[in-house]
Amino acid sequence: MNLANKLTISRIILASFFILALFIKGPGAKFMAMAIFLAACVTDYYDGYFARKTGGVTSFGKLMDPIADKILILGAFLAFVEMEIIPAWMVIIIIARELVITGIRILALSQKKVLAAEMGGKHKTISQMVAVIAVLIFLIIRDLGFGFRYTEIFGAAVYLLMLVTVGMTITSGISYMVRNKDIFMGDK
Repeated sequence: MNLANKLTISRIILASFFILALFIKGPGAKFMAMAIFLAACVTDYYDGYFARKTGGVTSFGKLMDPIADKILILGAFLAFVEMEIIPAWMVIIIIARELVITGIRILALSQKKVLAAEMGGKHKTISQMVAVIAVLIFLIIRDLGFGFRYTEIFGAAVYLLMLVTVGMTITSGISYMVRNKDIFMGDK
């Protein structure tokens, strides 16, 4: 197993520790969650970097890199719903998009094709990571006991950022489906 694939697997492991840290009370735990999440984001960048630089792009990496991203991001968003930070409808849309795209990837594999992530999907992932970081900052501010005004303003900003993220998620999903329609609609 090459370094890029090891980094992908490490992101899945980091996701578990990230979620655990999120549910520990206090600002120290939220700072720890932020550090773990940022470390996982760094692995997302470097797994692709090393795969391309060393010529180590593998089918495993093409498949598992987006799955590792989904575990990290969806885990965060589901935790935020549980914490009543973001509304469930937003996460349902994000999950639905991820399930549809994963279904297309699995269907492509059955046809002996491996579909790599596209640029729209990468932008969507970055927007989701930024949204998670914003929520983490909100949680830290709240747990440090800043005034109601600060938490209300930042909470509204998080909601708006999540609206943008949901929009990018929908847009990238539609784009991916259009580009790969031959996979699930058959050649005509």
